[in-house]
Amino acid sequence: MKSKSLSALAIFLCAGNLLAGSVRVATYNVETYLDQPTASRPRLKSPESKAKIREAIAAMNPNVLALEEMGGTNELLELRATLKKDGIEFPFWEHIRCFDTNIHIAILSKLPIVASRAHTNEVFLLDGKRFQVKRGFAEVDVQAATNFTFTLFAAHLKSHLATPEADEAEERLGEAKVLRGLIDARLAREPDAKLVVLGDFNDTKDSAPIRQIIGRGKTKLFDPRPAERNGDTAPGEPPYFEPRNVTWTYFYGKTDTYSRIDYVLLSPALKKNWLPAETYIPTIPNWGIASDHRPLVAAFSMP
Repeated sequence: MKSKSLSALAIFLCAGNLLAGSVRVATYNVETYLDQPTASRPRLKSPESKAKIREAIAAMNPNVLALEEMGGTNELLELRATLKKDGIEFPFWEHIRCFDTNIHIAILSKLPIVASRAHTNEVFLLDGKRFQVKRGFAEVDVQAATNFTFTLFAAHLKSHLATPEADEAEERLGEAKVLRGLIDARLAREPDAKLVVLGDFNDTKDSAPIRQIIGRGKTKLFDPRPAERNGDTAPGEPPYFEPRNVTWTYFYGKTDTYSRIDYVLLSPALKKNWLPAETYIPTIPNWGIASDHRPLVAAFSMP
């Protein structure tokens, strides 16, 4: 885990980068961002794919960006450096290494990361056996202004690929329960905590893992459901369904299916500050050159 800190003057300069008192947080699975092959992932990220990723990031212009399927720190710093050449500077960064030795969770931030808690040793039980959360969870406190700090949890849950050790759906649910436990512990200490929980959760909203993460009651997380800004504003039919706007984030070529498996969720205290007009999925021509996922961004206001 790595981070970079700046002087107090630079902190205020970074905070001044906000647009009209709003904060934009984004998540992006960049699909095996590797410069060196591994035994299980021989395919390297092409220059064309990297350029398209930077194009998508520029379209969102986030203040804080969570990345899934990032390679090592060298790859993260290479992306950070090329973004800087494009005029998008992220002075602060975190890189989380865990059980999975190939791909990792990372965070790039224009705003100061004032505290970081990498959850890399979390375990859960399945049929009496101990399993480790494969990619861990990032938890960072971000200072958006002198009087406004929020906490961001970033996750990349178990994929749908079968494993000999256990059922992949049960593994994913086990990881989701661990993540929800971290959220509950924080809200128990600080019921009004401003939390952002985001990442590639690898399941649809009606699934057990997503229901587990969202929770229920007073601590239920809010799903702002980012969508394409293509003019779709009609309500859902029947009314208790979600609107029929375009929210898919992942394309699976084998079955030719599109699904929403990437999320940005907000705690009740932060829901009050949500900005619907600045919450969306960018539509990038030839988006699939970058990744099999699309990025999504959500925004909230500051006092």
